[in-house]
Amino acid sequence: MYIKGFNSQTIASNTTTASSSLSKPTTSLNIMSSSKVSVMLCLSAVLLSPFMAMAAAGNFYQDFDITFGEQRAKIFNGGQHLTLDLDQYSGSGFKSKKEYLFGRIDMQIKLVAGNSAGTVTAYYLSSQGPTHDEIDFEFLGNSSGEPYTLHTNVFSQGKGNREQQFHLWFDPTNAFHTYSLVWNSQRIIFLVDNIPIRVFNNLESVGVPFPKNQPMKIYSSLWNADDWATQGGRVKTDWTHAPFTASYRNFKANACVAGSSSSSCGVSTSASTNSLTDQQGTWHNQGLDAAGRNRIRWVQQKFMVYNYCTDLKRFPQGLPVECRRSRF
Repeated sequence: MYIKGFNSQTIASNTTTASSSLSKPTTSLNIMSSSKVSVMLCLSAVLLSPFMAMAAAGNFYQDFDITFGEQRAKIFNGGQHLTLDLDQYSGSGFKSKKEYLFGRIDMQIKLVAGNSAGTVTAYYLSSQGPTHDEIDFEFLGNSSGEPYTLHTNVFSQGKGNREQQFHLWFDPTNAFHTYSLVWNSQRIIFLVDNIPIRVFNNLESVGVPFPKNQPMKIYSSLWNADDWATQGGRVKTDWTHAPFTASYRNFKANACVAGSSSSSCGVSTSASTNSLTDQQGTWHNQGLDAAGRNRIRWVQQKFMVYNYCTDLKRFPQGLPVECRRSRF
């Protein structure tokens, strides 16, 4: 399993083919405060048991290891904050000490400010090996004044090619914002400031692989990908602005940790209509209710700039099976 940015040449070669087919994002943004949005969720999934439930605020010293970049990755404030730097010689990254199988993962991130063209800030879950599973947030930098592109993807059994891309309804460099993944045996929900932006459902019943058997670690990295990241590689990294810095805080994992003999992540079959603001214990069977579906439609109608499920040129033999099913 590679670490994004550690060998950027490998990453670029694996990503360029898919990225070249993606539509060029538009540049207009409608700004809306996430504090005005209230999204309701309901519960519904099954978990296995040699895992221990964890629901605590994290500490970067205790919960993560630096993977590359040496002094470019810094932990401070007693483990409450972490920064990653990128310069012309190297990027930097970190990974969790623990592996998780299902749960809710939250991280507050403030992205590279100013001219971030060519940079990628990756934040994702991944297992290891050629048939690895992976759930991706990747933030593609842009020229000053142009919006970031939030690139999402889901890999199962080594197969990805399920990209959806979004612009955001705020400037992600001015302040910290919360990026979350809810992952249970029925679906994966991507959230930004508690607003759902994407759902990937378990459709194993129609032959679509779903990540459910491989525990995954949390990874993040900041790296140079100017051969593809910004406007298809047309805009390169301006190293006169280096070092580029991404900042992290308030990591939380309400999740099942692999390797525990506890049965506290056992079967959960009860239904609920808990709000996304009530995050403890709700992820086991979490899905979207009517309010959540309305909110995700708003995001996808206003801010989605690429969807593999509508890219007929990319899939001339027919769209993937999951694209013919309900999105939410």
